[in-house]
Amino acid sequence: MILNFKKNILRFFILFLSIFFVGLQSFSQQKKEKDEIKVLARPHSSNKILLRWASNTPMSFRKLNKYGFRLKRYTISIAGQTISKPIEKDLGVFKPGQPEEWMKVIDANNNAAVMAQSIFGESFDVEGVGTMQGIINMSQEQEQRFTWALYVADQDFEVAKLAGLGYEDLDIKVNEKYVYKVTSLVPENEMKIKDGGVFVGMQDYQQLPKPLDLAAIFSDRKVMLNWNYAIHVREYNSYFIEKSEDGKVFETINKLPYTTLNSGGKVDTKRIYYIDSISNNKTYYYRVKGRTPFGELSPPSDIVSGKGEKVLSYVPKISTKEIVNNNKSVILEWEFLEEGNDFINGFELNKSNKADGDYKTVIKNISPKTRNIRYNGLDATNYFTITALGKEGGNRTSYPVLVQPVDSVPPVKPVGLEGKVDSLGVVTLKWTPNKELDMLGYRVFKGNVKNEEYSQITVNPHQATTFYDSVSVKSLNDKVYYKIVAVDQRYNMSEYSDVLTLDKPDYIPPASPVITSYEVKEQNVFLTWANSQSNDVVKHEVYRRVRDSIQWNLIATLPKDTLQIDYTDWKDTNIEGGIDYQYLIKAVDDSNLSSTDTKPVTIEVPRFELLSGIKNVGSYVDKTNAFIELYWKVLNESTIAEIMVYKGTDKAKTSLLRNVLPNIDRIIDEDVNPNNIYTYIIRPVFKDGSLGQIKKIEVKY
Repeated sequence: MILNFKKNILRFFILFLSIFFVGLQSFSQQKKEKDEIKVLARPHSSNKILLRWASNTPMSFRKLNKYGFRLKRYTISIAGQTISKPIEKDLGVFKPGQPEEWMKVIDANNNAAVMAQSIFGESFDVEGVGTMQGIINMSQEQEQRFTWALYVADQDFEVAKLAGLGYEDLDIKVNEKYVYKVTSLVPENEMKIKDGGVFVGMQDYQQLPKPLDLAAIFSDRKVMLNWNYAIHVREYNSYFIEKSEDGKVFETINKLPYTTLNSGGKVDTKRIYYIDSISNNKTYYYRVKGRTPFGELSPPSDIVSGKGEKVLSYVPKISTKEIVNNNKSVILEWEFLEEGNDFINGFELNKSNKADGDYKTVIKNISPKTRNIRYNGLDATNYFTITALGKEGGNRTSYPVLVQPVDSVPPVKPVGLEGKVDSLGVVTLKWTPNKELDMLGYRVFKGNVKNEEYSQITVNPHQATTFYDSVSVKSLNDKVYYKIVAVDQRYNMSEYSDVLTLDKPDYIPPASPVITSYEVKEQNVFLTWANSQSNDVVKHEVYRRVRDSIQWNLIATLPKDTLQIDYTDWKDTNIEGGIDYQYLIKAVDDSNLSSTDTKPVTIEVPRFELLSGIKNVGSYVDKTNAFIELYWKVLNESTIAEIMVYKGTDKAKTSLLRNVLPNIDRIIDEDVNPNNIYTYIIRPVFKDGSLGQIKKIEVKY
């Protein structure tokens, strides 16, 4: 079937056409050589896990639309403990909905119309859009389908689910972690597509951050908004812009989600821009919200405000400056189109000691035809602007120019550098502004090791006293280091500021200690282990349990002052004999993370005292029938494996007479001779292999 676009869909294409060249946020930013499936996951505050997946090439996209995906979930850990055999759950086969399902929603949902056309349309052409037709035809039809399908899937989670590219897992538990695996159902003889997967649980839930660094430039009947999207590019693929006339009630001004139109080159690709039309001389307030590929909206950004003003169409520009009169005067020349003379009353020369300072008019009533002027009485630092005074208002002022007679003195060393790193790795730096009047900005330097050579992370001098950076929270470095220098208008550089050391969010547990030896003596267990080599370890914890029991018990905590050596010797004095114990040592760092790959050691502790298994040993001598009878009483027959009876005399060495079962409590010894003293030893042997106390008796025959 062919799904036809309507006019509103054409407007959708026109607005977002440039995304075709920029690339798609989640799955299509880079071309992949191998066909594979990519998977995203997001724990949701309403106790569910949202999943998105897609293939990475146009051909695999087409194949998977035909055959579908299979989604399986594997429960990997419960309550922080990894289970030995993951629990598998088949969540089903996912394919695009049938055409009649799409027909129910495309009238009300432009994204659904685009996705349906991408999947089912016999051709992927857009008619009646002029030169845009030529732009689209630069790409193959399959690439167009693939690109637009993944784009709208990123913009509309409900459409992604209908296209077989999304799922909400509602049957989850907060103390479990899962691996979701998405596999291709395309026969391998047609195309081999690598599986995709993600490891996630509700413990990974984090609140969405607000967009940062929103700024606004107001001009004649319009405002240009821009904000830093690069910091949160992994969280948000589009934005909604909100506008207010009172700073309290905001309304969304873009019906369709707005994304970056930057394509690199000389454009600052860390920022995104939006232009809105407004009325002049009226204050407007703006804020933005980010949107995730799952349709979640972020908290609003900080609010910016301002008003538009009618401006003169002609702008003066100071073109030359010449210092004369022994550095006491300057001759300034400026450019201004001659046809603009009829629209102005004249010019004014303005001066300030700072580029963004309070400019004061120092020469008034300059003729509209004049293009140069002399100013006397220069200071050490001077910023000049020239203002064209419009006859109908809307004065236009040139950019400031710096005039410095002589300057070889650098700014003072910056002070007050401070900062923080949030849970996503976003770094916020702040410092005290320098007081020099000719300040140009600051250069920011960064290092991963305190004493290494720092790298500069600002391309040009940064003019604000707040700076945002990002660091990886998964690296082994637990700290990051910053320092700054101040730069003046002559590019004189100050000394480096003091180094600022920031702790990264710690998600990496410390290295595990290793038990190297043990010994059981004097009713104590002696352990020796190699301490953890992680720098942020604050203590070691000793755990013990009876062999094969479930519960580990913390029996000792060794604080940081015991970790200054490579090995630790420790003894356990609270043990019982005849029990097998298991020990493990955990390292705990300053973020309260414990080492995870610790392996226990099993120690067999022998009995400290022999158990008494029998009592009441006695004898009976029968000289008539020539035998000696021995008898005893067994204390607990169920615990004894056998009873060993030994015999000896003062002339013969003691040796084993016989072994009897625990239910036997007497024996007859007929191998006796008169005038002898016989010694009998009776000892129980327990079922655990241990020997009991001996009972000795002498019998005169």
